[in-house]
Amino acid sequence: MAEHEEPGREDRAKELEAFKERQLRELREFEEKQLKELEEFENREREELEEFEERQHPYEIKIDRTEFKVKEHFRTGAQLRALPNPPIGPDRDLFEVVPGGSDEKIADNQEVKMRDGLRFFSAPAQINPGSI
Repeated sequence: MAEHEEPGREDRAKELEAFKERQLRELREFEEKQLKELEEFENREREELEEFEERQHPYEIKIDRTEFKVKEHFRTGAQLRALPNPPIGPDRDLFEVVPGGSDEKIADNQEVKMRDGLRFFSAPAQINPGSI
């Protein structure tokens, strides 16, 4: 007795092949869409970086209520400490004023992104209660 193929097996094989093709097409479309979005993101980032680097006028910042103009896009805490004359010594800490939040202590090696209106202040590094 000859074996017979299961009824509908060929139809299921065709359906499976069509499903696989549909999945591959959808995967390619998804990958193309992701690639396009990544390229758009990279272009926006590049444009923003170019604009950032082309900035000609200096940033206006304040340290202990004295205004300074700086051209660098980033400055370290040590570079900020060197701006006043005399510079802020190691006996004082430097803080960035954070409106509506806790002021942030700036370490000497910490980079700070410059922007107009940044404010900093210095305070004694050690406070001895009861001392004048």
